[in-house]
Amino acid sequence: MVRLWAFAVTTLTSLLLASAPPTSGIDPELEPYRRTSGVAGAIKSIGSDTLNNVMAQWADEFRKFYPNVTIEVEGKGSKTAPPSLIEGQAQFGPMSRPMKDEEIDAFERAFGYKPTMLRAGIDTLAVFVHRDCPLDEIDLSDVIRVFSVKGPDLTWGDLGVDHPRFRSTPIALYGRNSASGTYDFFKQHALAGADFKASVKEQPGSSAVVQAIATDIFGMGYSGTGYRVPEVKMLRISVDGDEAFPPTYEYALSGDYPLARFLYVYINYDARRQLDPLRAEFVRLMFSREGQEAVVKQGYHPVPATIAREELRKVGLLAPTAAAAGQ
Repeated sequence: MVRLWAFAVTTLTSLLLASAPPTSGIDPELEPYRRTSGVAGAIKSIGSDTLNNVMAQWADEFRKFYPNVTIEVEGKGSKTAPPSLIEGQAQFGPMSRPMKDEEIDAFERAFGYKPTMLRAGIDTLAVFVHRDCPLDEIDLSDVIRVFSVKGPDLTWGDLGVDHPRFRSTPIALYGRNSASGTYDFFKQHALAGADFKASVKEQPGSSAVVQAIATDIFGMGYSGTGYRVPEVKMLRISVDGDEAFPPTYEYALSGDYPLARFLYVYINYDARRQLDPLRAEFVRLMFSREGQEAVVKQGYHPVPATIAREELRKVGLLAPTAAAAGQ
């Protein structure tokens, strides 16, 4: 379990430590977006519910520059992104997890090359409880006991809550459905791949999980931190009984908080051809100052300028570095 968590955190941390600004603010090296000519048409995005609000915010920003462009955003889960790209139903496939090998293989069979993954933001997944719940922190080993089939059905007293109203009361569990990338991420990195208990009430979206807990004082669930509302709180999480840390950008960056992840947008990009102007400019906006401000507005963390430039180079929108050009 710890190895799975450590691998995920080390991967994210190693990529960010050398490049991220010291706080979750916008990197001052991110360029502002500049309008260009020849941009018209329609864009459709199908995929992650977690990224739904970010995609909608990007769409609003894009229409400020190109008011005649039509943009439709549909968020029914990360699982819907790969087939939508393969079938040509969408130009953008937001996902809160990386594509699985079988999804990449299906895309490659259809087009002869792999889909292009763009790291568009950073999310910290949180364990939520009602704000009036006495519990403030939880160990990752207890998260497995609470949510997975490896543990029995638990009461709040089993987690050390001694309040008479809670002590003997079962924990009401809330989560996402299996089409969700958040479901997959939590299963792999919080539950070490174990199956969820049948008692977890699956919700259609990340917001729905948090809203359910907001109205259930005995509820506990997992969702992205961007969906927090005043009626809930996010638990600090410890690993192996060590110090517990809150789900902040700083502790995700340091590796102390165990449930941090990139947020992705996949596109169909053939390196032998240039991106069409419509998709090219939307990608440029995503990695501009305005685009990353939109990420922050929706409760997530921005990528640093170094990663933004790497992603633009992936799709031919920025010249390669001297080192890359010499390879």
